[in-house]
Amino acid sequence: MSLTDYVTLGRSGLRVSPLSLGTMTFGTEWGWGSEEPQAREIFERYADQGGNFVDTANLYTQGKSEQMVGKFVADKKLRDRIVLATKFTFNTEPGNPNSGGNGRKNIYQSLEASLRRLQTDYIDLYWLHAWDTVTPVEEVLATMNDLVRDGKIRYYGFSDTPAWYVARAQTLAEKEGKERLIALQLEYSLVERNIEREHIPAAQELGIALCPWSPLAGGFLTGKYTREGNSGKGVGRLETTKASGNPAFNKFSERNWKISDALVAVAKQINKSPAQVALNWVITQPGVTSTIIGATKISQLNDNLQAAEISIPPDLRKRLDEASALEPVHPYIFFSGNIQDMVSGGTSVRTWAPARVTGAPAASPAIPKASAAAEK
Repeated sequence: MSLTDYVTLGRSGLRVSPLSLGTMTFGTEWGWGSEEPQAREIFERYADQGGNFVDTANLYTQGKSEQMVGKFVADKKLRDRIVLATKFTFNTEPGNPNSGGNGRKNIYQSLEASLRRLQTDYIDLYWLHAWDTVTPVEEVLATMNDLVRDGKIRYYGFSDTPAWYVARAQTLAEKEGKERLIALQLEYSLVERNIEREHIPAAQELGIALCPWSPLAGGFLTGKYTREGNSGKGVGRLETTKASGNPAFNKFSERNWKISDALVAVAKQINKSPAQVALNWVITQPGVTSTIIGATKISQLNDNLQAAEISIPPDLRKRLDEASALEPVHPYIFFSGNIQDMVSGGTSVRTWAPARVTGAPAASPAIPKASAAAEK
């Protein structure tokens, strides 16, 4: 697999690279990341290798990420080639409740601000960054539909959203003849597999692409952190952010250290870096379409790009699956094993497999049933 093995994003005609360049690291306003010269080098290396899918957000580094991306794309005259994705939801004006969330007012003002920073008049893929818990899905759907019809955005997707909300939006869009969402952006890695319970089966059933973020768990799965009591220590983002209170950066746990130990052992056996193995595991999982990678150094980007070219032997992949298996919980324990034998009366029943997301790896029979994945 290479950056030029383009794949359609969900049930759409939008063709993207199997690895997307995440630009959360463009800018140092958060205390970590890359200055503009390093960010430009990373962007140009990705584009020169044929990569065409660039992901940012209005929140990232206080808008500096969007500004850099817009400048880099314009300087290289790549706008027609690059699939440009950005996001809205998080508040940009404390004290103003309508300067955040997923209501129509904030979506419009967020989009106009992003267009200015990105130096463009349209967005290829506009992401709802997170569920705000209050805006009706009908309002979000109608707003996105209008933006597509007005030419302001070409497609839209949801990030960090409950599976039921995704399913309701897609079902309403199909029923009402509105534009459908084409992609989900969710955290997915060896230490964060919860989307296997609901989101991945929903995406495969509804024709929605899956774009994992943080496949290296914020750097935890690179092997550069070491245990220190109940926490960890190392040079990187997790060291800088571990006291932030953000759950996305809370990776130092006993369970995760056991997964890390298994990962490092597997990496040594095939003579690859832990980061390459962890990333390869994600990009070859069922339903995954384009995986978001980030870097603060060109060496990190080069290492990540090579991850798509390796192969993890089945026995070693099984070891990673078992080390990171989800805990069997209700109601998923009802969907396999003895309880399903009670449903079928002990007979053998095969289900018709729905069409997989175009370009994604062939579906494993275990993955659509999250409890089966947990029992590995």
